[in-house]
Amino acid sequence: MDLFESTERTGTGVPEPGPNAPLAVRMRPRELDEVVGQAHLLTEGSPLRRLVGEDAPATSVILWGPPGTGKTTLAYLVAGARRFVELSAVTAGIKDVRAVIDDSRRRIATGERETVLFVDEIHRFTRTQQDALLPAVENRWVTLIGATTENPSFSVVGPLLSRSLLLTLQPLASEDLGALIDRAVADPRGLDGEVALAPDARSHILRVAGADARKALTLLEAVADAAGAGGEITAELTERTMDAALVAYDKSGDQHYDVISAFIKSVRGSDVDAALHYLARMVVAGEDPRFIARRLVILASEDIGMADPQGLVIAQAAADAVSFIGMPEGRIPLAQATTYLATAPKSNRSYVAIDAAIADVRKGKAGVVPVHLRDAHYSGAERIGHGEGYRYSHDAPGGVASQEYLPEALQGSRYYTPTEFGFERTVTERMTRIRAMLGRTS
Repeated sequence: MDLFESTERTGTGVPEPGPNAPLAVRMRPRELDEVVGQAHLLTEGSPLRRLVGEDAPATSVILWGPPGTGKTTLAYLVAGARRFVELSAVTAGIKDVRAVIDDSRRRIATGERETVLFVDEIHRFTRTQQDALLPAVENRWVTLIGATTENPSFSVVGPLLSRSLLLTLQPLASEDLGALIDRAVADPRGLDGEVALAPDARSHILRVAGADARKALTLLEAVADAAGAGGEITAELTERTMDAALVAYDKSGDQHYDVISAFIKSVRGSDVDAALHYLARMVVAGEDPRFIARRLVILASEDIGMADPQGLVIAQAAADAVSFIGMPEGRIPLAQATTYLATAPKSNRSYVAIDAAIADVRKGKAGVVPVHLRDAHYSGAERIGHGEGYRYSHDAPGGVASQEYLPEALQGSRYYTPTEFGFERTVTERMTRIRAMLGRTS
């Protein structure tokens, strides 16, 4: 037995699983049209579709996405009828990589097509190991397909990344996972209709699985085994088998809106423990972490604002982190952002200010832009007086030029009135000094 006997595959797309293979393996899509989710990659004429088929170009690919989104499946489909060798970056070294490359070059010399080398978790390869792939990719001695859950911009060396097509896979939506579960229950490759799946049990599996197709099918197989042929997968059986509480939560119903409402109000009310409780309920129920992160970003400006401007930075960083690392680890930056925002000083004055300004504009209280503030850069602007009398702030004492900035109809309007909480106390002091320098008394 040589290095490749257990991983080599020729002549077909997805390898035919054995009768005892896990459900997730048996249900692996055999063609692109069976792939769920990733609609942005599967449109007609997309780069991915051009890579699948007998006449597909020998283009190396980096597949980036969370676990259970179909990276390995897409690697099989892209390989098609070509020889396929799979290596794990966790266990393989440079010697293994060079052995695949040398074998592929020998096969090319005899008229065969190049080998497709699939490297799972390619981000775990060292820079030296990744560099060893460069000549083979450059000369198309192999077609490299690398799979990674980490941002390739940071985890894959630039020269290798520039020689490959980067395809980003998105977390699977509940609708996608639901379709996959329904197919697995009915399909002869799967459970072949031997068990019935109750709707609440189906929902529970989806919540626990998050956005991971492999996990969803593994959970389904476990509860199907517990139910037995001809049995029914109930919510009670699902809860008992998976040792996970059946959380009352409907992502499109009252629980979805009630829990997120309680979460936001708890953060706004500075009750960090209540906020973490509602965050935990959403995490356990499988709520989309990006939805939670978006609400935290909004809250950081709406309810904290200038009382602690760092709140928005923390919230946005948490949103980026969730997108970067996925779940379940994404719960950690979400918790960090939640605790920071819940304990931060609160102010909604920026939010109130912009709404007040918008209200005036909608009432027609706009007025013309003062002549000295109009654009004076284009030809002829000076002739009609644009910019005349404008004072450049950096040339004024203290960097504040005393002149009117609001339209005449709105002069004297005040939209932003900071509180005395947190950083806004400093803002209040600054605004007092600035208004004095602008020659305004209120």
